[in-house]
Amino acid sequence: MPKQPAETHLRIRRLRRTDLPTDTISLARYLIGKTLVHETSATRISGRIVESEAYPVGDTAGHAYGGLTPSRRSLFLPRGHAYVYFTYGSSFMMNVSSEVEGVGAGVLVRAVEPLEGIRFMERRRGTTRLLDLARGPGRLAQAMDINKRFDGMNLCSGGKLWLGAAVRPTGPIGASIRIGITRDVNRLCRFYERGNPFVSGQKHMQK
Repeated sequence: MPKQPAETHLRIRRLRRTDLPTDTISLARYLIGKTLVHETSATRISGRIVESEAYPVGDTAGHAYGGLTPSRRSLFLPRGHAYVYFTYGSSFMMNVSSEVEGVGAGVLVRAVEPLEGIRFMERRRGTTRLLDLARGPGRLAQAMDINKRFDGMNLCSGGKLWLGAAVRPTGPIGASIRIGITRDVNRLCRFYERGNPFVSGQKHMQK
């Protein structure tokens, strides 16, 4: 099991919208190794993004496929906005909008490797098992206290929830089919840092 890191305050550069590729598949791959940060009133929580799933334009498995509705509005914002939704009656999940304004598509952030705010994550999740704090999109949102109030937030501005640059070099990136969907199931739209134990769905990995 990985050794739990000490609480630190890392120097993390905020990403600008111009840093983000204007293409869903490219953005999903680009986000691997980058940082997701939540500045709470009590502490800063951050983690390295180690797994993502792309839901590109026209993908029947994506929420945007049904067209623009009030609940999906954030998916149609310019790349770099949060789209947060509640699912399975128990979990929030966070996506990043990925195209130009008016075009619906997004990237689901599936797992992060915890960096800062570990104690906060443990209290949120009710476990001290580091590997299980934010491995999987529902756990990630719970650990990082991400819910519907962040839906539509600009992740590339001065808000409390934001995307940051990588804090260390990113390892080789793998690609596989996505997890838990019933449409467009054979597309290689899931990306992950190979060999990283914080990645969810290990059995779905492809070399």
